[in-house]
Amino acid sequence: MQKNSPSLDLMEFVETQILPRYAAFDKAHNMEHVTRVIRRTLELAMRTGADVDMAYTIAAYHDLGMQGPRAIHHITGGKILAQDARLKRWFTAEQINIMKEAVEDHRASASRAPRSLYGKIVAEADRDIDPEQVFRRTVQYGLSNYPELDREQQWLRFSEHMDQKYSAHGYIRLWIPGSANEQRLNELRAVIANPEALRQRFDKYFDEETAAAASTQ
Repeated sequence: MQKNSPSLDLMEFVETQILPRYAAFDKAHNMEHVTRVIRRTLELAMRTGADVDMAYTIAAYHDLGMQGPRAIHHITGGKILAQDARLKRWFTAEQINIMKEAVEDHRASASRAPRSLYGKIVAEADRDIDPEQVFRRTVQYGLSNYPELDREQQWLRFSEHMDQKYSAHGYIRLWIPGSANEQRLNELRAVIANPEALRQRFDKYFDEETAAAASTQ
């Protein structure tokens, strides 16, 4: 019988030793993000019959590579997982290798499909395609990583990212048929296809994020 939650000792390890590391990352890859990815990953693991402990661990480690260059964070994250000897308490060498590959395969811009079900699960969970969350996180990322850009330059970066990643010809791919992300991606694409509606979303979240930043100064 499949477990419906991770092992308690594994959860304690992850929650005390792994998840706190996300506090050092930007708002698009923080604790709120990884918690959401873990929740979605566990839902997909139950639905697909995957090993819950493995899926949970992959989700917890998937963005740890953000401590280095973002462009290769998926590769760095895989190395971090594979080199963490503490995981040998729960997993075999074969399982750890599968989990390493799943972390490497989670990136949305990957040119090929994930190598295993676990890679597909975490890649799908990481998509987190709630349209309003996507808009806000993209604004947050721009403000955090390109603070020298003015409003119109941030808008250009925002709109180009939306087109390149999420539009009908964008690079994002979904790997679990019938997932909730399918409907959300269609909703997101409808906004992207309407330049006026997309600009309204950008202005809303740009104003909210810059006001929030100003209030803390």
